[in-house]
Amino acid sequence: MNPPPTDPAAPRPPRRRIHTRARLLASASELFLTAGFARTSIEDVCAAAGYTRGAFYSNFGSKEGLLLALFDDRAAERMAELERLAAGCEGLAPRERARLLVEALLRVEPAETGWILLFLEFRLVAARSAALAEQVAAHDRTLARAAADVLERALPELVPAGADARQAAAVILAAREGLLARTAAGGAVAEELMAATAAVLSGLLVH
Repeated sequence: MNPPPTDPAAPRPPRRRIHTRARLLASASELFLTAGFARTSIEDVCAAAGYTRGAFYSNFGSKEGLLLALFDDRAAERMAELERLAAGCEGLAPRERARLLVEALLRVEPAETGWILLFLEFRLVAARSAALAEQVAAHDRTLARAAADVLERALPELVPAGADARQAAAVILAAREGLLARTAAGGAVAEELMAATAAVLSGLLVH
């Protein structure tokens, strides 16, 4: 995912603040993944990172904003992985290339399970708050735009006829999230569903 252009005249955050933000994110990530979103407080994050609430609020407006920042970082990593995979699949037949790319989009690595459960928990929390639901929707739109950019540049075969890249990205991401919820526990049933979904989607998308 290409980063937005920067203004060379714009002031940069002090190095100390960047370090503080990184420590807060790292501590929050560990706590959220082990205890969950609801059971982790801002005080817990501050204590784990070794900072005060003032340091927290100078970097994040809320616990929800902190978690969305973590999700943004994860999404950027996924987009970078997808671009690398697309480059590695060059030269393959279209159907085989599509199958490999769809499987990569859908597959759950063991280390991702905690993130899936965390995001599902957060979606349920957001569904009960109009303001938070809009923040999640904004995150989804940003991710869809980034994914659409990857599709247009590197994965045009994953944009079906009659749809544009933004539409294809939104549907693929929604399908991925639903599938991950069904397969997070792993096992033979999850593998069968993953294989079936990859076969159907890759068959539909190749044109």
